[in-house]
Amino acid sequence: MSVVKSPLPEQARTIVGEALQGALVDLLDLSLVAKQVHWNVIGPRFRSIHLQLDEVVDTARLASDTVAERASAIGITPDGRAGTVAKTSGLDTVTDGWVKDGEVVDIMVAALDACITRMRERISATDEPDPVTQDLLIGITADLEKFHWMFQAENV
Repeated sequence: MSVVKSPLPEQARTIVGEALQGALVDLLDLSLVAKQVHWNVIGPRFRSIHLQLDEVVDTARLASDTVAERASAIGITPDGRAGTVAKTSGLDTVTDGWVKDGEVVDIMVAALDACITRMRERISATDEPDPVTQDLLIGITADLEKFHWMFQAENV
């Protein structure tokens, strides 16, 4: 039962809801991965990578809130609980302990790549049922792709 009514037909709402929920968990996990390596990065590029990771965290957290609010607006209850994120995220886990700056870059390139790949699938899935959500996902993906490029440039 949904207390929030949506103008989207039920089938479209289901497709869009799944896309938004998947985006939510990936973005929350991306912020957690980035924060974990942010706290543990070491090496000569510590400061620049440390600051760059803060930008990723801020962007991912803002985007996750936007995605969750879009889900709510169409009558889908977002689920950002830790257990849900752990079970359904498409990102690899990060080990604990100190992480050399070059390895942090590799971790972030892989995490962003996984997130972007899944976001692009969601962009395709929401094309027909809800261009509004698709537009939102396109904007978020553009931000993620910018970070992906910047981290790749770190290890050239």
